[in-house]
Amino acid sequence: MDYNHNQELAHDFPPFLRIYKDGRAERYHAFGDVHFVPPGRDPDTGIHTKDIHIPNLPGVTARIFLPKLSEGPDHQKLPLVVHYHGGGFCDGSPHDSATLNYLIGLVLGARVVAISIGYRLAPENPLPTAYEDSLEALKWLASGTEPDPWVSQYADLGRVFLAGDSAGANIAHFVAVQAGISRLTVETGFKINGLLILHPFFGSEEISQNQLYSYLYPASPGYENDPKLNPSVDPDLHRIPVGRILICVGERDWIKDRGLAYYETLCKSEWSGTVELEENKEEDHCFHLFKRNENTKLLMKKLAEFVNLP
Repeated sequence: MDYNHNQELAHDFPPFLRIYKDGRAERYHAFGDVHFVPPGRDPDTGIHTKDIHIPNLPGVTARIFLPKLSEGPDHQKLPLVVHYHGGGFCDGSPHDSATLNYLIGLVLGARVVAISIGYRLAPENPLPTAYEDSLEALKWLASGTEPDPWVSQYADLGRVFLAGDSAGANIAHFVAVQAGISRLTVETGFKINGLLILHPFFGSEEISQNQLYSYLYPASPGYENDPKLNPSVDPDLHRIPVGRILICVGERDWIKDRGLAYYETLCKSEWSGTVELEENKEEDHCFHLFKRNENTKLLMKKLAEFVNLP
């Protein structure tokens, strides 16, 4: 035990975070043996990764995933998937083994370039920092200023997909709405074609389930009035600038109801696109990050089909 610190708890939010009375934050790391993986070449797939810092966003990093490509100047540019990791807004990373396993599978199966955004985590950086970092990173990609060579040479910025898992799915939805409000896709030619929303974390009417979010985002007006938590109260929902959204849930996911509610909200809204719902039987929350079973293969196939739909 470290006797230099107060060991008395002020808040406890399993499976994500505990806060001590001296202000220290300690993460449970709910996903188990998830560890940092350095960038490089994956020997099994030939996929290359590299880490970058997002310009003008101190502390915000990203990892780019590039599939094995044919040589020569006439290579065809590939769709770009902009990914936001999960972890309850307070954990997770684009540099960890869970994100690596998932995005290598997606890049390989869908044949895309992917970039996973390392937004700053709460509570050290209280929400809405994660939202703001994620939106600014997208604006950087859309602007074409100071482009990363991998993105500018190999990614088709007219075929962009936003993707997220759990809290990252919440962020992907938020970023899409804001892109529509700002007319980002109209003014720059940068086009978001669709959203990949996996096991989304939104709020619920059960107050106890919103306590972590309230701690991480003290300025939030709460579930009933916060469109980040409750898309059904968002007057700008119809501004999502994409024609297709895929929502994926797990049959045994503890927040499956949030994905179903999001699906129903979109179906009833004035948004003019089409939404699909995909459910994986007998699977828990974000299983695709850790398992390599038949359901993971089926999910990856579905994601690839969605991205490559003509």
